Amino acid sequence: MKHPIVVRPLTTEEAPGVEAGLHSADAFVLRRCQVVRSSAAGESVMTIARGLGCDAQTVRNAIHAFNARGLAALPRGSSVPHTRPHTAFDAGQAARLRDLLHRSPRDFDHPTSLWTLDRVAEVSFAQGVTRTRVSAETIRATLARLGIRWQRAKQWITSPDPAYAKKNAGVTA
Repeated sequence: MKHPIVVRPLTTEEAPGVEAGLHSADAFVLRRCQVVRSSAAGESVMTIARGLGCDAQTVRNAIHAFNARGLAALPRGSSVPHTRPHTAFDAGQAARLRDLLHRSPRDFDHPTSLWTLDRVAEVSFAQGVTRTRVSAETIRATLARLGIRWQRAKQWITSPDPAYAKKNAGVTA
């Protein structure tokens, strides 16, 4: 059978801090102090949760935090993530990706001249820009980080006639 989760005995410095927190204007600090005081009085997690109208996991989190950090666990912590999000492309790889997009997919044995996000992901892996095959969303996010908005390709009317440019020059001018 598991032992019930309880707050550790309060030190002589912590007891006045918890009591002062019971008069805090910050609801988070107030709730944490209520949990700590109730647990120190011997109440169970479920009893505390019912009495405060919160979830039992909220009570467990407060008790574990107080046991680990003491009074430092009473105020709300930073909401900034503890780790930087992993990016599949570092600065050098992102530059290679940008250069890749300035070439035609036909250069990489694709039967079309239009890039799609999936096609970019496939070619970037095949060309060694990335170590693993990344998703189309990763490509889109990397391009957004570079300030490039991905837009659907426009259809252009062209002619296979070798003299097309010469013939067309007088019409559009």
